[in-house]
Amino acid sequence: MAQEMSSEQDWLIDVASRVRTVEGQYNMLRDRVLIVNNNMIGQYKKKNSEMNELNKDIKEVKEEIFKLKEAIRHLLSDVEQFARKDQVTVLEKYINLWNPMKFVTQTEVIRLIEKHSKKEVNESGSIPKN
Repeated sequence: MAQEMSSEQDWLIDVASRVRTVEGQYNMLRDRVLIVNNNMIGQYKKKNSEMNELNKDIKEVKEEIFKLKEAIRHLLSDVEQFARKDQVTVLEKYINLWNPMKFVTQTEVIRLIEKHSKKEVNESGSIPKN
């Protein structure tokens, strides 16, 4: 009987030792799971903030693209109002035909008339009659 008790005690001690080992492993696994969870939460928050920054950047890029499109539309509407080459060629021909560099101003005409009338007065010695 003493031997039976001794073997039961050994068995209980062995089971208790194994239970303590399993509890230690469980505690280590629980700590690891907590660490992994904390790391995952940290990574989630980091990725979430990065996504928010990317969304802001995308929104800014979209706004810039919209502004560029509007500027291009305005440029195209302005370009449509420019003269075409054939129109400029026609204007150039008319300008060359009229030769505006030889036009006379009103003051030059008056001065020429006065000069011419003085010349006639000096040549004839009298005032010309109209």
